[in-house]
Amino acid sequence: MNAQAEQLPLEKLKALPPERRAEVEDFVDFLAAKARKQAAFDRLLAIAPALEAAGVAPLTEEQMQAEIKAARAERRTRSGGTGADRP
Repeated sequence: MNAQAEQLPLEKLKALPPERRAEVEDFVDFLAAKARKQAAFDRLLAIAPALEAAGVAPLTEEQMQAEIKAARAERRTRSGGTGADRP
């Protein structure tokens, strides 16, 4: 993308009232989180054949949810947040 094409969205953003800019920021955060989740899923899919070849049994739905919950709790602990705004 050239400099002029990059500048146009910034100019449009600057023209918005503050509450609309906040909405744009929230949407950008949502897109970034979605991209991180997809990347994590892709990494898991990439190692699935190696796990299967090693004889590792697949996780049950309950085990997956427990692992997700534990990872989120650990992340909250490291970041010092309460995580009240996260699912």
